[in-house]
Amino acid sequence: MEALFYVVPLLMIAFALAGMVAVVRRSRRVSSAWNSGLTAEGRCLRTYTTTSGGAGDTMVSTSLHHVYEFTTRDGRTVRFEEANGPGTVLEGDIVTVHYAADHPERATAHAPARGKLAAEMGCVLVFLGVFIAFCIGFIVVTHEMARAADFFMGS
Repeated sequence: MEALFYVVPLLMIAFALAGMVAVVRRSRRVSSAWNSGLTAEGRCLRTYTTTSGGAGDTMVSTSLHHVYEFTTRDGRTVRFEEANGPGTVLEGDIVTVHYAADHPERATAHAPARGKLAAEMGCVLVFLGVFIAFCIGFIVVTHEMARAADFFMGS
């Protein structure tokens, strides 16, 4: 039973670390596309929303997704999907796509906003770092309480 107080926080730490890696990767991909200097005219092929939550009394969250298609300078047609795009872009709209030559499938239609990207990444990393610190603190306190209980029980 005592192992549960170690295993659950360790699993939570593992998920938080995976989240940190995902946030940094996404940020690097978007930044790479912006920094490449390559742009193309793209077309929004489709928009759709996804929802999560809503079970019982929980909050419902909705994300807007766009599917874009563009042609690279070397003539390849690339289609990609992007979440959290602007609600003003509709099917058939023309957008500017930023992409890196070596990975055009990692393109973005978001306008360059390096400060916003850094702030978003920083806030998520700080939140997850505090979460990990809390989990570690929980493990330490649990361990010390178990040790103290063993001491007082005469073990």
